[in-house]
Amino acid sequence: MKRFPDGTSRRSLLIGGAAAGAGALLAGCTSNADNSTNNDTGQTKVTGGDNAAAGKTVTIGFSAPAADHGWIRAITDNAKKQAALYKDVKFSQVDAGADAPAQIAALQTLIQQKPDVIVLLPQDGAQLTATGKAAMAAGIQVVNLDREFSDAGAARLLIKGDNYGMGLAAGQYIGAKLKGHANPVVAEIAGIDNLPLTQDRSRGFKDGLAQYGLKVSNRVAAQFTVQSGQDVTANLLQAAQHIDAIWNHDDDQGVGVLAAIKQAARKEFFMVGGAGSLDAMEHIKNGDTPLEATVTYPPTMASSAISLARLIVQGKGMSDLVELQVPKQIVLTSETITKSNVDTYLPLGFKS
Repeated sequence: MKRFPDGTSRRSLLIGGAAAGAGALLAGCTSNADNSTNNDTGQTKVTGGDNAAAGKTVTIGFSAPAADHGWIRAITDNAKKQAALYKDVKFSQVDAGADAPAQIAALQTLIQQKPDVIVLLPQDGAQLTATGKAAMAAGIQVVNLDREFSDAGAARLLIKGDNYGMGLAAGQYIGAKLKGHANPVVAEIAGIDNLPLTQDRSRGFKDGLAQYGLKVSNRVAAQFTVQSGQDVTANLLQAAQHIDAIWNHDDDQGVGVLAAIKQAARKEFFMVGGAGSLDAMEHIKNGDTPLEATVTYPPTMASSAISLARLIVQGKGMSDLVELQVPKQIVLTSETITKSNVDTYLPLGFKS
């Protein structure tokens, strides 16, 4: 198990894990039964507990965009596999369609079926906000996964990655590597620019570089796809005859980014990726491309979302928290993967 320098376990912080090890996260949760040691006020406790035992049957509705992207595919796969670990969970997936209106229509049908809770990765958080609110008004709990609703009242729980933290980590890594270089050229290959998550990543990257007196010299935006990554990178390399470092927001579009770099035969820079795909980690381990690090955005959040949805419906809380209920918001940590620690993270990688 990955541990931070202070000894804190990654699972105790994030609750979930990869689907293969998802059963272990149950030890991090506890029911509200009186199996703890409390003081007179009830405001402190030392707790054990076991939420792995079957309880009230929970029907979980699930919707995420089509799995034509490695990270999204991992989200859906993790959710299915996590739900299958519980004897008291019924999993009902609905097709998200090609766009937000199609997902809204599918979810309206799902709401009529009255599941206990819906775990939802929206096509677009703002456009799906009203649907989340409609589900909540109908007495259906909503777990908002990753792409944030514009109204916090549209969900019981938000669980997401740290987009700002991704950019900050990438900027700090590049800044430290380029410290002392005269006027280095730093390029950024963003994802979908109108998404708040992309804007947060760019803001974090800018702030991370600023700590070293650096700034972005060239910036292009892709669409989180292989082809768009290849196209915008080809344009970037033509526009900038010399580059010292590149941050690419997304390891899936990074497949295209690396293809364009190879085609252009450019080798003067190093590159940092984003998300933590298996492909990226293998390149980091082998040292066969300019990619030498990636900052994580774990799709294991879907496994955690399923487990937390179950706890919410069953009225249970989490161990190591004094409060009786699952929190309102959980933000996962972005970690930096390099050749020195890549073997630890390989089991958590997803295929692009």
